[in-house]
Amino acid sequence: SPLSDTLPDLERRDAIVMAGRSTGGELWVGCLGYYAGKFARPFLDIPPTGHFATMRYHEFFRIEDGAVIEFQGLWDIPELMHQAGAWPMAPQLGRAWYPPAPATQDGLAVENRDADHADQSLRLITEMLEGLSRFATGGVEAMQLGKYWHPRCSWYGPFGIGTCRGIEGFRNWHQIPFLNGMPDRQGTGGKGGGFFADGDFVGVTGWPNMSATISNDGWMGIAPAGQKITMRSLDFWRCENGMIRENWVLVDLLSFYAQIGVDVLGRMREFNKARPAR
Repeated sequence: SPLSDTLPDLERRDAIVMAGRSTGGELWVGCLGYYAGKFARPFLDIPPTGHFATMRYHEFFRIEDGAVIEFQGLWDIPELMHQAGAWPMAPQLGRAWYPPAPATQDGLAVENRDADHADQSLRLITEMLEGLSRFATGGVEAMQLGKYWHPRCSWYGPFGIGTCRGIEGFRNWHQIPFLNGMPDRQGTGGKGGGFFADGDFVGVTGWPNMSATISNDGWMGIAPAGQKITMRSLDFWRCENGMIRENWVLVDLLSFYAQIGVDVLGRMREFNKARPAR
């Protein structure tokens, strides 16, 4: 495969494995982790470094009659560009690093966790998201972030956005720029969209699961021109004592840029023309 050609000693390292029935009754399995190995050959023309490299993944599998019938997955390709010194777009606001496994070190499961606990976790996430939807009419206070997010929460975004710590960090490095740029954003439900929970963990699928208009400056340095976009985002949350402690988020930024006429990989190739071939 192209990835195993790039990383000839390829390893897959799961940090979260969870499963549950979605709000629509479908059985989903969610996996979060990273691919790792020596970056020996180009991948999508991303220049190899010869060093150890990682690429984060969020992958969801819909199961029916013991077989996978649908797959939704995102790989953090911009993260690999960054490791190669080849990211051609605006610098991110949050910290650039590989987000860790759950702080509780209990992300891997071989059987379902407590069902009642899962229901509580799912309710917490859906109520929090309902709060976020009140921003357009009630502002920041209407979202009641402190009611749902732990004071020491960690928000692990994709490369291009980055990692944020605490509610203030989440606001400063992601939410404020995001809402400034696209104040009309709303959920779409998406193809195969749905939430499912497993103990303290909650996952959400959707392809896409958000639509918006880029009407103001602020997000990732993108100039506003009234562009209408949809967004693919695959998320995992970990709840702790009735609050959100950790949130892992991957967004298909390459698709996002493509919708506004920007070919990120093409720009990367232009950016690296003077770089010696390995």
